Amino acid sequence: MRTSLLIGLTLLLPVGAFAQCPAVLQHELPALRSKQTLDLCQAYSGKALVVVNTASHCGFTGQFEGLEALYQRYKDRGLAVLGVPSDDFFQESDDAAETAKVCFVNYGVTFDMAATQPVRGDDATPLFRELARQAGSAPLWNFYKYVVDRQGRVVASFSSKVRPDDPELIAAVEKALAE
Repeated sequence: MRTSLLIGLTLLLPVGAFAQCPAVLQHELPALRSKQTLDLCQAYSGKALVVVNTASHCGFTGQFEGLEALYQRYKDRGLAVLGVPSDDFFQESDDAAETAKVCFVNYGVTFDMAATQPVRGDDATPLFRELARQAGSAPLWNFYKYVVDRQGRVVASFSSKVRPDDPELIAAVEKALAE
């Protein structure tokens, strides 16, 4: 009788209740221009993810369009994109409203954007420390991209010069979605 009782209780628990959140997702970030916090584990567990450090006043800022297109192309297959503005390279506004305008108004971004965070060095947010640990490299400039599979493993990272529609980045995204 204990066995059937235990089985019955187990079935009442939500699916994944016993699943461990991957290390890369065991963080929270404040959302851009919101009082909300992005719980990465809750938002992205089981999804493939592209994480990119962004800046509003960078020569690569136009990549927001490509990132949005990538997100729209693959979101129904389980891809999420997370933009994390950073002033580590001195090209991000101190004004969150201006950062939000660049992302949401100028480029029509619909994927998640965090508030400005440090992404390299000892001050890097824990998310970027873990991404750098797994990839073997911290961002070298704005719009550095990490592709993370559904198990929370970095499968590839790409420099700022690699555009979101680059065939190698697309292949990494498709690999992350398949795993």
